[in-house]
Amino acid sequence: MGPLSGLKIVEFAGIGPGPMAAMLLADMGAEVLRIDRAEPADLGSKRPPRFDLLRRNRKIVRLDLKKPEAVAFALDLVAKADALLEGFRPGVMERLGLGPDVCFARNPKLVFGRMTGWGQEGPMAHAAGHDLNYIALTGVLDSIGRKGGPPTPPLNLVGDFGGGALYLAMGMLAAIIECKTSGKGQVVDAAMVDGASSLMTAAYGMHAAGLSNGGRGGNMLDSGAYFYDVYECADGKYVSIACIEGRFHAELLSRLSIDPQSLPPQLDRSNWHIARERFIAIFKTKTREEWTALLEGTDTCFAPVLSVEEAPRHPHNIARGTFIELDGVIQPGPAPRFSRTALGTPLPPDAPGSDDANSVLTSWGLTEAEIAAAGPMLG
Repeated sequence: MGPLSGLKIVEFAGIGPGPMAAMLLADMGAEVLRIDRAEPADLGSKRPPRFDLLRRNRKIVRLDLKKPEAVAFALDLVAKADALLEGFRPGVMERLGLGPDVCFARNPKLVFGRMTGWGQEGPMAHAAGHDLNYIALTGVLDSIGRKGGPPTPPLNLVGDFGGGALYLAMGMLAAIIECKTSGKGQVVDAAMVDGASSLMTAAYGMHAAGLSNGGRGGNMLDSGAYFYDVYECADGKYVSIACIEGRFHAELLSRLSIDPQSLPPQLDRSNWHIARERFIAIFKTKTREEWTALLEGTDTCFAPVLSVEEAPRHPHNIARGTFIELDGVIQPGPAPRFSRTALGTPLPPDAPGSDDANSVLTSWGLTEAEIAAAGPMLG
């Protein structure tokens, strides 16, 4: 089920954005086969497989790629795939004997997706790093945080998942579509520094135009504006306000019983602090639930700030089926939605030994002899 049904993708296991991209493609209906280490790396989490949600919706083959026969077996899979994705440092796939040239020789139509932090080349290409480092180098991290405070790490959403996984998935799909015309595969070089920079396109435009010159926490969308921020309520919980447009701002003032003439003009940033103090005092007079009852669903651009425990229980998320439950684990469901090629319910991450390797590999067109020669184990 899903618009990518019939597409076969080999995933060379990694961490962070690679598995996220593979999950997105699998959620859209692609058949993704993950090649994992013969002995899984211990990251110290001791997390049971059913909680490793980025591994959902695909089967796993464990191979020791230091052995020539395992590499040959991986190439047999690559030969039958539409695409592969990997997230190793530059040069690792080549040293394993699985670089683009070798794979293209077996499968000229292959789309070879590569996920790195710094990119395949450049002075820092071979240096270690993580999401926080990549967004630091692109101007993203310096832009996030409160005025007078340090830059605030935004989880690993901007580098790993936004600038990494989403751009890798989009790039691979673009290359797969192009291959339908040219009959030729190609390498997709997805670097988190590139993707994170791309996410900042609008912000760079505003900066160039002089519309974002208040420093960190001093602009309209970074908590500088009183009408685009979060406010603490009487119970210590928070609500979000984002009434940028004048008519929405007027609606909020009306519902808060604030006379517009008692505040400076909305876009007079030199006096934003005056309105902010009014808002801080007003929102502390009611609980979050009371404000929700008064403002939710109106044109005030309002939403309560919910925790990860609360969000799946919100009526809107329930109505849309935004969250699903797999193997007893509540998690976000596949997105986006499709009107004709509906998405199936994802399969939960597989526990070691829960599947028959032969049944998965034979569905990829491998013979019993080829399977027996490599002796892979599903995990």
